[in-house]
Amino acid sequence: MNDRITINTILLAHGGGGRLTHELVSKIFKSKFNNPILDLLDDSAAFEIQVGALNLTPLQLAFTTDSYVVKPFFFPGGDIGKLAICGTVNDLSMKGAKPLYLSAAFIIEEGLEISILKRIVDSMVQSAREAEVQVVAGDTKVVEKGSGDGLFITTTGVGVIEDKSLKISGSNAEPGDLIILSGSVGEHGMAVMNARHQFGFESEFLKSDCAPLNSLVTKMLETNQEIHTLRDPTRGGLATTLNEIAQQSKVGIFIDERKILVKEEVKGACELLGIDPLYVANEGKLVTMVKRKSAEKILEVMHTHPYGKEAVIIGEVKEEPVGVFLQTEIGGTRPLLMLEAEQLPRIC
Repeated sequence: MNDRITINTILLAHGGGGRLTHELVSKIFKSKFNNPILDLLDDSAAFEIQVGALNLTPLQLAFTTDSYVVKPFFFPGGDIGKLAICGTVNDLSMKGAKPLYLSAAFIIEEGLEISILKRIVDSMVQSAREAEVQVVAGDTKVVEKGSGDGLFITTTGVGVIEDKSLKISGSNAEPGDLIILSGSVGEHGMAVMNARHQFGFESEFLKSDCAPLNSLVTKMLETNQEIHTLRDPTRGGLATTLNEIAQQSKVGIFIDERKILVKEEVKGACELLGIDPLYVANEGKLVTMVKRKSAEKILEVMHTHPYGKEAVIIGEVKEEPVGVFLQTEIGGTRPLLMLEAEQLPRIC
């Protein structure tokens, strides 16, 4: 018997990255648009195209799109413009692709100050330069005052997968893989919440980790080691991302709470607000599942990069039971479930 209440309208929690988001995607979108590429539900789609009429080797591309509705527009460590560029670059990178070109669509509410829009676009330009991508197309729409919450940005990106032997997907985690996390968690979500609600935490220390990860991924791939899965734990945080991978790959994921770095300022803010940092969004971190024999080499290379210098092995993949399990600081083990509703609205 199913005791769950039927939900007939869209809630804010449907956009929070947790169980309701996944139900919405599965029941409304995936069931209607289903095809082998979409059904993988990776951060970006990968497909091959034949170039020209000649019998040339097909080109393998990655393609992704995302919308950004963060509020406030500016927060310590980033802004909606930087987020829009980095988020799309990172989604391409999580498929092992080299990001190349982006488009940017702006839905602007009547009354937005031109100076604010200029500042956001300047930030996008700076982030695109760091990521070595170009914004080559776009669109602008203006809606009536009260209809757009200031500004929404949608970015779409395309990249090339140069090494066709790569089989990187959330569905490719294998029993025996070790799990590497590139750094501390929870900074982005808590920085945005602090900026929005002015909780009084020192913004000098509580900053978003928003960053383009493509150069870090390039270094990792250059090791020629076996990387099975790459994901950036954004909405729903590390816990939700690991649950997605466990379900896609039909494996058990065991992580050690003592190995996961949470900075003191993030930990303090989370404790005050009653929030688990493992469910808080990140915008400059990745988690990867790699062959056990490859882990130390990949870790060594990650430590040479600014965005991977805190990387650490946090756990391993097992055949069963399917799901995510946290080995706690006191020595026990408990299920780490997907985020049920929404902890932090409008953080990306």
